[in-house]
Amino acid sequence: MSRFEHSEFVRSALLSDAQQRLTLAHTQAAIVEEVRKTARTICQSDGITFVLRDSDACHYVEEDAIAPLWKGRTFPLESCISGWAMMNGQTAVIEDVFDDPRIPYDAYLPTFVKSMIMTPLGERNVAAMGAYWKEKRSFSDLEIMSVKTYAAIVGRALSEALK
Repeated sequence: MSRFEHSEFVRSALLSDAQQRLTLAHTQAAIVEEVRKTARTICQSDGITFVLRDSDACHYVEEDAIAPLWKGRTFPLESCISGWAMMNGQTAVIEDVFDDPRIPYDAYLPTFVKSMIMTPLGERNVAAMGAYWKEKRSFSDLEIMSVKTYAAIVGRALSEALK
């Protein structure tokens, strides 16, 4: 088995395991905790955030990262990339956070974040998940698909919990 095949096999197993655990998470709090515990490993990232939409704001409710990010802070929906992802229902793949007009430069300057993938969660884009890397980098199709697949699994669980 090649290194790529092994990596793909491991990611597939991690996603399957996460799906089983998230199926058992029946509350928003349980889902957020599961994301905090597992998303960095699945995404192979240096940081992860879970962001809830709160009317016209983005509330960064949880994170697991190599250094503090924005946990507990709230930003206007239209002024942050998590808000962009929720409002547009699209995943943002950003190789250089300082070279993308959707990124609030000042918010990222004190952080380790150089590259990121931010994706909306849930049927109505009621949340977003950000995966962050400390190195400026390009993303493979497999990396992007892994983040989006995990986000879809989390989104389904979140939609069920909010019914």
